[in-house]
Amino acid sequence: MAKSQSDSPPDRLSLDPRSEFYDEALLSRGVGIKFNGQEKTSVIEYSISEGWIRVAAGRSLDRYGRPMTIKLKGKVEPYFENAAQDEDGEEGVASEG
Repeated sequence: MAKSQSDSPPDRLSLDPRSEFYDEALLSRGVGIKFNGQEKTSVIEYSISEGWIRVAAGRSLDRYGRPMTIKLKGKVEPYFENAAQDEDGEEGVASEG
């Protein structure tokens, strides 16, 4: 299942490497989230179509040492912080002349 990098983030994305919605290539570009018109920096997972985000609930940890999360419902607007890079690797090509 090949994914092309576009200018819009996927419908669902997670920071947890064990999740099926985890994508390291997309996360390396930096994904920002606007939730109900406010910038959120502590989002662990989001879903645009279902209209929710998961955020850490303070410093509480579950019995496996992972942060406890709460699900907030509302309008989710993800965006990429960095532009997509060319796959050809033409970033540092010097011009002759």
